[in-house]
Amino acid sequence: MQTLPVPLSVLDRSSTRTGQDTSAAVRDTVRFARQAEELGYHRFWVSEHHGVPGVAGSAPTVLASAIAAATSRIRVGTGGVMLPNHQPIVVAEQFGTLEALYPGRIDMGLGRSVGFTNGVRGALGHGKDDADRFGEQVRELLGYFTGDQRKHPGVHGYPAEGLRVPAFVLATGAGADLAADLGLALVIAPVAGLDAVATRIAAYRERFRPSELWPCPYVVVSSAVAVADTTEQARRLLLPEAWSMVHARTRGVFPPLRPAAELPTPTAREARLLEQSLSGQIHGTPEQVSSELAELVERTGADELLITLSTFDRAEMLDSYARLAELVGPGALRGA
Repeated sequence: MQTLPVPLSVLDRSSTRTGQDTSAAVRDTVRFARQAEELGYHRFWVSEHHGVPGVAGSAPTVLASAIAAATSRIRVGTGGVMLPNHQPIVVAEQFGTLEALYPGRIDMGLGRSVGFTNGVRGALGHGKDDADRFGEQVRELLGYFTGDQRKHPGVHGYPAEGLRVPAFVLATGAGADLAADLGLALVIAPVAGLDAVATRIAAYRERFRPSELWPCPYVVVSSAVAVADTTEQARRLLLPEAWSMVHARTRGVFPPLRPAAELPTPTAREARLLEQSLSGQIHGTPEQVSSELAELVERTGADELLITLSTFDRAEMLDSYARLAELVGPGALRGA
């Protein structure tokens, strides 16, 4: 069995389960962060989703604060704050406050997605066109930390000014170019296949311009991963979220996770969508997963892997993360 040479981190979306209220899902995320820290994971990130019945993670900086308070070592951040939904000065103030409270442990992951539906976008006061301003918003946000605020001269984003919070760009398409131009870390998922993502990463590394935050390019590759005694058991861990994704694509609503044994028999179209959803995800025995992740690192040159797994049974989810932690070489899990 191959030993993974790179740090492993966690992305948790605060998924809700059938029969569970959203408050419990958020509390479970904080508890899970403590468990991830005990297992030795490098980072624990939370996400931003609005108006989604199956996801309680809607306020990532607030949740990150609770997680940082409940842990002591693990880095805490966002994967990510969706910048088009916010004013950059407010995001800078939030992360500046987090860094002031928990110095040296905060990560600022930034994405460009807007609300999932017209109703949500209307409630947020933003539309799809706001995503086109992402690069401008990132530059403005960084300026509140450096004190070089060119868009709003004389405006200060206290307590962010003068603080150093590592920034990551969650990239799709041109996002990788933005990360390279601004000297930021890149977070990317191989949704279009390993060859495509490897090409995008190579272009990012070649184009990268060093910054005070990141003197060298840094790539985090994200993937759903499930580990169990058998390949079929591991696949079953992925089914609840995959089914919710299919439900969202066919009915427009991402529902709470259901046990794999209680999922309905899919139609022909749903079966195709289900297989598409599962096709890019890594699952199997420890030996199988170790081999696939080693190939992922080799093909992409990843400096770090960001692991996500949402399944109905939280005990099985934690067991998968525990098995995964055992695949990492000494000193690699926590990172540099």
